[in-house]
Amino acid sequence: MSKKVVLAIGGNAIIKEGQKGTLEEQIQNINESCEPVLELIEQGNTVVITHGNGPQVGNSLIKNQMAESVVPAYPLDVLDAETQGNLGYLIQQAFRNKMVERNINRPVATIVTQSVVSKDDPAFDNPTKPIGPFYTQEELDKILETEKISYIEDSGRGYRRVVASPKPVTIVEKDAIQALLDKEITVITAGGGGIPVVEENGMLKGTDAVIDKDFASALLAAEINADYLFILTGVEQVAIHFGTPQQENLFSMTVEEAMRYMDEGHFPKGSMGPKIEAAIMFLEKGGKNVIITSMDKLQDALDGKTGTRVTL
Repeated sequence: MSKKVVLAIGGNAIIKEGQKGTLEEQIQNINESCEPVLELIEQGNTVVITHGNGPQVGNSLIKNQMAESVVPAYPLDVLDAETQGNLGYLIQQAFRNKMVERNINRPVATIVTQSVVSKDDPAFDNPTKPIGPFYTQEELDKILETEKISYIEDSGRGYRRVVASPKPVTIVEKDAIQALLDKEITVITAGGGGIPVVEENGMLKGTDAVIDKDFASALLAAEINADYLFILTGVEQVAIHFGTPQQENLFSMTVEEAMRYMDEGHFPKGSMGPKIEAAIMFLEKGGKNVIITSMDKLQDALDGKTGTRVTL
């Protein structure tokens, strides 16, 4: 029976550790990532693909900085839109070409997506998400002469701008996404968590923020009543005591167990923590099946052979 599946692909699937992030590298990585997803599509499932865009937005900010004396700089929400578009294009083209090779007659479409956040979200009072280039003290002092930005010192490597990371409230284009899915179109959407926008008197306006891709994916999956949410990462299964002799891989855990493990510090905020929180969000909003695993184990996880299931 056909299932509606949301696949949240981690940034490591597009730019791998140690790579520069050239266009050629990204195209090759995307082509490799296509294969497990195509198997799901061949089985008749309806698929939504979301993806990260952190390195790409960071690169765009560097371009902004280096070219600001020649062309006007764009704000962060517009850079989010740009990177959603260019990554969507690369992913869409890769899937289309692979489908032609396999004689799969399934259209692919990218939707540049807006994610509504609350202007009262406490995250705006406490920016924590580092983005963009590293600055020396001298470079930062010069920037602060003309711009009011929040910043942190990052692990002895210099100073970085930090922005708010509010929780998404709703996906603006959810009805358009659902309409495409009803036509059995494979949809690429919510890239980088979507473009952060606030709503005032029914009108939308972009805001300087970064939305966690997994939170946006979980919200979208709930809003379109997806049968499965897959959060794809660099490990086959979630583990407690990760990286120690006591490491224990988890085939399943309840929301209650997951929250206890988080309280015990097993899922750090900078790595597995947001993925676990996103899984809980999906389930609490009515979702049924959420699985965390690696891209290459996607089919095995769907078949119940591996991965980590989070359940109510």
